[in-house]
Amino acid sequence: MLHGVDVSAYQASFETDGVDFVFIKATEGRSYINPRLASQAKRARDADCVVGFYHFLWPGNITAQAEYFLSKAPERAGELLAVDWEQNGEGTHASNAEKDRFIREVKRLRPDHKVLLYCNRYFWLNHDTTSYAGDGLWIADYVTAGKPRIKASWRIHQYTDEPLDKDVSAFSSRAAMRTWARG
Repeated sequence: MLHGVDVSAYQASFETDGVDFVFIKATEGRSYINPRLASQAKRARDADCVVGFYHFLWPGNITAQAEYFLSKAPERAGELLAVDWEQNGEGTHASNAEKDRFIREVKRLRPDHKVLLYCNRYFWLNHDTTSYAGDGLWIADYVTAGKPRIKASWRIHQYTDEPLDKDVSAFSSRAAMRTWARG
């Protein structure tokens, strides 16, 4: 399994030793941009990690959110995109239909990029009604790495958030993950 981390503005720095891939929070809603986006992307690229960017989805204005995300997320071949679907700070969340529409809009606007759905096990089991995860599911379930408690196939498993979000993926190598990302 490959090992990865996902970071946001809360991580001023992160280690890349032993890390194969890094997902970086790019945007949230229609106005927030991670002020560390550029430096975090540079750090991950300098370490030759596979890089991905994610958007924290809010309810409403789905097309505008997709456009905003893609206006801020760097566009490089082989880099991944994801939507973070969970409860926001106001206690609300985008609907299942909005989640699906966002993924489809990002795929329409950047057809040469893989787009994944990130959500936790609770959302997957209790809010998802379509099982639509774009090009792959990135599931958060804090159990043994690589053994999330779901029946659906997944690409990435976030298994802990201590001391930061750590993930695994079943790709055999960085090259295999990059080949999939470019495919």
